[in-house]
Order: sequence, then C-alpha cells, then structure tokens
Amino acid sequence: MFPLDLNVLGEAVLRGVTSTLLPIIQILLPILLPQSALPTYPQLIHLRPQYDFIVVGAGSAGSVVGARLAEERGWSVLVVEEGGPPPPRNQGTSTLPSTTPPQHPTDCRYSTTPQRHGLKGYVNRVGRLVCGRGIGGSSQVNGMMYVRGARQDYDRWAALGNPGWSYNDVLPFFHKAEHYIGPDTGAVYGRGGPIGLKGGLDGPLTNAFLKGGVQLGFPFSDVNSHMQLGFSPSTFTIRNGKRSSTADSYLHPTPPNLHLLHSTKVLRIIFNEEKRAVGVELEHKGKLVKVGVRREVIVSAGALSSPQVLMLSGVGPRDHLASHKIAVVADVGGVGANLQDHVGVNGLVWTLPPDSGFLTQYFNAFKQYRRDSSGRLGTPDTELVNAWIRVERESGDPSWPDTQIFLSGISPVVDKGATYPSIWGLDRHRFKQYFIDILGQRGMSIRPTLVQPLSRGLVNLRSNNPHQRPAVNPNYLVHPKDVNRLIAAIKFSLTLGNTTNFNSIGAKFYTKALPGCSHIEYGSDKYWSCYVRHMATTTYHYSGTCKMAPPSDPLGVVDHQLRVRGVMGLRVVDASVMPVVPTGNTNAPVIMIAERAAHLIKQDWTQH
Repeated sequence: MFPLDLNVLGEAVLRGVTSTLLPIIQILLPILLPQSALPTYPQLIHLRPQYDFIVVGAGSAGSVVGARLAEERGWSVLVVEEGGPPPPRNQGTSTLPSTTPPQHPTDCRYSTTPQRHGLKGYVNRVGRLVCGRGIGGSSQVNGMMYVRGARQDYDRWAALGNPGWSYNDVLPFFHKAEHYIGPDTGAVYGRGGPIGLKGGLDGPLTNAFLKGGVQLGFPFSDVNSHMQLGFSPSTFTIRNGKRSSTADSYLHPTPPNLHLLHSTKVLRIIFNEEKRAVGVELEHKGKLVKVGVRREVIVSAGALSSPQVLMLSGVGPRDHLASHKIAVVADVGGVGANLQDHVGVNGLVWTLPPDSGFLTQYFNAFKQYRRDSSGRLGTPDTELVNAWIRVERESGDPSWPDTQIFLSGISPVVDKGATYPSIWGLDRHRFKQYFIDILGQRGMSIRPTLVQPLSRGLVNLRSNNPHQRPAVNPNYLVHPKDVNRLIAAIKFSLTLGNTTNFNSIGAKFYTKALPGCSHIEYGSDKYWSCYVRHMATTTYHYSGTCKMAPPSDPLGVVDHQLRVRGVMGLRVVDASVMPVVPTGNTNAPVIMIAERAAHLIKQDWTQH
C-alpha cells in the first residue's frame, strides 16, 4: 500500500476529488469568488394567478426556453423549479470549473432498479443516476463537456419522421447558443451566444492521447466539426473562468417578464374538458397552489422526471395509470418507454510516476486565477480528452462513431478509494480488494463508452405520490451487441494506452484480475465480458422517454414540434424527446432542443 504523499495531496486539493478536502477549498473560495461575483436568484414573492407560459423545470432546457420566450414583449412566463439556487457555501464550488464536488448537494439522486444483466460490481446491482436538482439543473453540476453529436444523429431523427430536425436544420440553433472563446479557424462554432465555450488543459496525457490516435491511423479533428470520427481536443462550457451553466447564461439577470419560482414542486398539469392544459398544481412552502396558463405548459423536468409529471397528470399508458388510480386524460403508451443511456466501463487504470511539482503548480494556479480568472483553476479539474471511433465493422456508416474513448487524468484510486465507490455506487469492499496494490498512487483512467446503445429501458411510476421517485430500469446490457461492442472498445483502449507516447511518460496498465472474473482466462473475450457486466454503468445521458415521433410510431409521445399527443397546450422540451440518444454528451443537444423549441413556440403564437 502507498501512502498519500504531499504531491498526491496537492493534486487532490487542486482537483477537488475528496470530500475531506472540500472544506479547505471552500475556505479559499471567497478570496477567488466573492459573493458579489456570484449570480443570485431571489425567491419570487408575488405569484400571479395566470401566465402566458409555464415552464416546469429550470434546468438545461427550461432555463433556455423560459428566457427565450420572455424575449417577447407582452408575454408573461413562469419557470418553476423543484430545487433551489446553490447553497451559499457550495455556490463557489459549482461555479469554479476545477472544484465541482463529486457529490453535489443539488444532485437529484435517482437510482436504477437492480439490473439483471449488469452492475454486478455495484451495491445490490443498483446504479446511481446523478442529475441536477436546482436552478441550472445538470448544467450546474455536470462535467461541462460540450459535444454536439454526429451529423448522422440528427439526419436519423429526421429520417424517423421528424421534419425540421436534420443536422442542417439544427446547426443554426447550436450556433445561436454558442460563444466560442479562442481561435476558431474553421468557423466551427457560433459567437455572441449565451453559453461560453473554451478548451481545457493541454498536458502530457492529452498529447500522448492525441498522438496515440494518429499513430493508430485516426484523424485529428474537432468533435463538433463536420466529421465526429477521430481524436479531438475538448471544449467546455466555461466563460470568464467560471462555469457557463444555462441558469447563469440565460436567467441572470432574470428577464423582467419572467418569474422564477424555485424550491417548488409541480404536482400535476391541470386539463379542462377539452383536454387543453390550463394550469399547474404546485406545492410551495407546504401549501397547494394552482396557477393558470393562457397559452402553453412546457415540461422540461428531464428524461427521468418529465414522464413522471405527464403520468401523474393523466397522460401515459392507460393500464399503468389505472393501476395507480390516476384518471386517464390521454392514453399515450410511449410515456416512460424508450429510455436510453450511454454505458461506460469503469476501472481501467494506468499508473503514472509521481508528479513532484504539483503543489507548486497549485499555488501558482491560485495566484493566476486571483489575478485575472484565468489558468488552471478556470478549467476542469484535470486533463479530459476524447476519441470517437467505430468498433462495429460489419454494418453501418464507417464514419459514424459508436464508441467514445474518454481519458481522465485522475485515477479512481488517488484518494485510496475515499470517494470513487460512493460516486458510482460501487461495492467498496470489492473496489479496495481489486485496487489494493495501487491505492493512493497517481494514475489515469480510460473509460470506453457505448454511444449507440441498443438496449432500451423504462421509467414507471411506483405510486401516484408525486414525492416518490419513479422506478427507473435502463435494462443495461440486455442487448448482447452492447456487450460485444464494449469488449472491442476495451481492447482498443488497451492498444491506445500501450502506444509509444504513453510508454514514454511511464503509463502502465494495472493488470490484476477483477474479483468475480478471476476464474476466467485473463484477457480473453469471456473475461472482458465478465468485466463489462461487473463494471459498466451510466454516463448520465438519460434520454428518449417522451419520444419525438410521427403518429405511426406506437412509442411516440410528442410530434416534431414537441406537442404532446392527445392533448392541447402542452409540450415537452428536454432530453426525453430525443428519438435516439446522440453519439456524445447530451448537454449541448439539450440546449439546442430548447433553442429550437422556443423558436417553434414563437412561430406558433406570433401568427395568432
């Protein structure tokens, strides 16, 4: 066993990886980010009896669509958020890109049902499903990685019967949101939009990763350019050295005709006899309140909560609603179905030689950020870089990636396992048993991730109590091809990690057999299949549960204008409307969906 030496301690301080060091960081944060520099969101005092639009959720989508609708003079907009603003003592750690806590106090903390085909290395075979709960939603707590997805993703959406959602159709709405900071010689990004974008750290691991990709014959390109396939530098949602969440970018300052009501739960949508949404029922400060709507209710509660809101309001599968004694307003069988998520394999670790200069780097970074909000503290906590490859050789477009290879410059064992198991829900005893020989050592990890999963899951109500979390069954790895692709992705990761440039910086793969798989020949396909079923889990990219589809699709919930089937005056705007999850991180596509939804809504109502 290796002690946590001063250099590793310095590394942990800078990267904010252990909960025990967060109090130290929080003591220093007021010097870097005084309260006057942080956005504030005071609670709404005077709630009107009726608004033109009510948006359920102030997250990555709701903040955007609410702010854009409030651009129209004469329109009143209410945005209701179950969570609140970041607690004062935690606001700095969510704002400073290098110090987001691994378990943020605004985490919504869902979990999966026990998984039959995977999660063997997790407590009770249950995975933690992190998402944002509070103003800004997941954009306030995510890894800030900005990835639009592949051109083919959106062309597929359109081909599935959703006109207006091809790549050429949606690209202007990506550009509308973006403000790229730095040289963009290829004119890939937009400028002047609310969301700040900039590159991350460029160090020896990033260089080894990118050069390793070239060595293996892959192109070097920007993931957000016309072709996603290849090895790419990373782009993050950061502006002026601070996290660029949708709340801070769109709702601060709050538009005068937008009312933001936080710490308030929407219990259900109210319909009249014509099945038109005419308001919402809220729980605010322990009291039930009904608020009317003149035009539309827009549900932007996220892919796990939006189907719950619809079902509690009587919109969903008839038999399922009846089983919970909920009156059926519209029998829409696809609500909660079609759940998709990117699945990544944890635990592939390379050890690295100690970094003797880390404490010096930390203090220099502190001084630099205090001087001009630049440098290392104003970027994500470590080197983070991706490759986008295709492991499926037999069929499909060879230029359309099905796998993300994600390198993190921080090892799961750097803090001796103090935080990593609890972040993911891993069995702590098994984790320490596996990594006992390298606990506390400096290292890196590569996480192969399936970005075109074939498995589909389901979100169901547990009861008609709106305070009870729904049952979330992602059905991870139920499709055998998902396992086979992850095996191929692991083999690719090992080949990449053994390229010349990684060898030259002393990276060494940890080859101990995983407990639970040690009886199988190490390195065989059967061994890696066992490894996948033990260690693969969520990448927090839940989507598809209110699918956008034509009337002929029995699992469709909204049409191509995001209007809910069987009712009027109701739309869904968030990741749940994605027919198929894009091949990349989902925050950028959600922002695009919200930008385009606001455009569609404005078109509808300015023509009346």
